[in-house]
Amino acid sequence: MPFNKEEILKRAIEWTKSPFGEECRNEIQKLIDDNNEKELAERFAVDLDFGTGGMRGIIRNGANGMNIYVVSKATQGLANYVNSKNFDSPKAAIAYDSRKYSKEFAQEAAAVLASNGIKTYIFKDIRPTPELSFAVREFGCVTGIVITASHNPKEYNGYKVYWKDGAQVINPDDKAIISEVRKVVTLNDVKKDDFEQLVKKGAIEYIDETFDDKFLNSAYNLLMHKDMAKFSDLKIVYTPLHGTGGVLIPKALNALGYKNVFLVDKQMIPDPDFSTVKSPNPEDKVALEMGIDVLLKNDADILIATDPDADRMGVVVRDKTGGYIIITGNQIGAILEYYLLSELKKSGKLPKNAAVVKTVVTSNLQDVIGEYFGVKVFNVLTGFKFIADKINNFEKDGNYTYIFGCEESYGYLPETYARDKDSISSALIIAECAAFLKSINSSIADYLETIFRKFGYFYDETESITIGGIVGMQKIRDMMTFFKNKNFSKIGDDEVVKKIDYEKDTVYDSTDGVYTLPKSNVIQYLLGDNSKITIRPSGTEPKIKLYYSTKADSKSEAVKKVKSYKEFFKPIIEGISK
Repeated sequence: MPFNKEEILKRAIEWTKSPFGEECRNEIQKLIDDNNEKELAERFAVDLDFGTGGMRGIIRNGANGMNIYVVSKATQGLANYVNSKNFDSPKAAIAYDSRKYSKEFAQEAAAVLASNGIKTYIFKDIRPTPELSFAVREFGCVTGIVITASHNPKEYNGYKVYWKDGAQVINPDDKAIISEVRKVVTLNDVKKDDFEQLVKKGAIEYIDETFDDKFLNSAYNLLMHKDMAKFSDLKIVYTPLHGTGGVLIPKALNALGYKNVFLVDKQMIPDPDFSTVKSPNPEDKVALEMGIDVLLKNDADILIATDPDADRMGVVVRDKTGGYIIITGNQIGAILEYYLLSELKKSGKLPKNAAVVKTVVTSNLQDVIGEYFGVKVFNVLTGFKFIADKINNFEKDGNYTYIFGCEESYGYLPETYARDKDSISSALIIAECAAFLKSINSSIADYLETIFRKFGYFYDETESITIGGIVGMQKIRDMMTFFKNKNFSKIGDDEVVKKIDYEKDTVYDSTDGVYTLPKSNVIQYLLGDNSKITIRPSGTEPKIKLYYSTKADSKSEAVKKVKSYKEFFKPIIEGISK
């Protein structure tokens, strides 16, 4: 991918001047002196931009890195947009996780917002993303920020922007914010006073630990059998993978009365280096290994793992052989959905207009479960903010009552107290489900098999292909162009029933055809019998993702289908990525 070397150099030179700090200036100057064109291109060819999860990048100096200067400019752009809306006494809330520079970035953002006349609440210490979503709503804020790179490796940090409903920003606000950010050309355009002085003036106010109870009470209110924990001998292992979940989840489990909770001690430390894992991602088996060891050592029933900002949850359970099963994101979603809907129905509390919302890449098992209970299931684009937007629409028109939302990437939200995926409430519900099942001599593993026997065996795999650097971005675009232009009659042994280009075709998020989805860079192949393949570039990382979802009469047959799909796409991907 060709770049203008002179323009890149010009942009780099700007970072060698005041008001950039001395350390930053010296680092960039050395790259210039060494004529390191590759690294200069990586850092200055493009600006770090917003995607499905906001702004996320490698921690490094430069326009394409996560650093104090990029945070400062982005926040000034956000402040400009907020103030352009003429809100009466606008307020903001900020949270941050355990990553490198998260606290510094959060305080920088708070100082910029407060200096622009926006009263700002900031958590005193690390807190989960869903608690920030809750805080935006509780304090009546017009915007919020979470400093996190979610489940990414330690080299990354990020910046997620929330709007007044407590959800991440969507169109048109996201595009308008980006436009304002791009207008902030230099640091001289940034209005920022001293953080501590702003605290003394009351322009910035800390959110202390007493707020946690408000948030946790909302989670407790979701439980079907609140007293179950007090009488259960369920053995739970928990790990926050060095992140924010460790602040709340052990406290919540203890408050509910669980007597046998085993913590993965080394991973309870909020370590920015994530020293016990390669990547703090509960989707990855290797990240769960230490927790699995504790599970087996203590003959525990369930392992619950959360990512650094505690919006995602992974689960491992014991099987009948004494071994363990790693439950996938789609399977966790199915278990939570089936448990919530069945218990609500038993108690007579399932609304007639109940609705479940899932993303288009999430397994169709969720659709089938919803249909079984007479619940409408809506499909939205990838990104939990689109699930939150659906909640807002339900509340405005009153046609549906939101019960549960999920996405295959280990994100779930029961009820509407927050507007982002929440591992805290999800952890409490899956623990209650496990406790309930144990009380009747069953288990999560048995429960999942019951679901499969009832609805068919659904099997899902996600393949992520990372192509690093600026060149990689172009290759990912080339792949998407290829799939947009290429039609297949068969994939593996299965006929393609329909191909959907979400950027071109009109796509409905419900079977009644009322709502249309926004245009998006997604290709989907429908293969019949509820099998599908979805292809999309990541909005936050240099990746292209292929989501394989199959349904068959047995696990072996469903797995076989996925294998044939992967073999079909492998030479195509390799050919373009070379």
